[in-house]
Amino acid sequence: MAITKDMTIQEVVENNPETIRVFLEHGLHCIGCAVARFENIEQGAMAHGIDVDTLITDLNAKAGDNNA
Repeated sequence: MAITKDMTIQEVVENNPETIRVFLEHGLHCIGCAVARFENIEQGAMAHGIDVDTLITDLNAKAGDNNA
């Protein structure tokens, strides 16, 4: 399943733990934050000044690496 910007950070990390490194590399360090349960990727990216489209592309590439 493709990762989309309306998914919560926690949802993505629970289903694709390999994406943690991608979040961290992009500067989104809220993996363990309580807000990660409710905040979607787009909201988190915007709050931290991160390009959401690039983040989504990289998250899907990483998740796809493990689904091949």
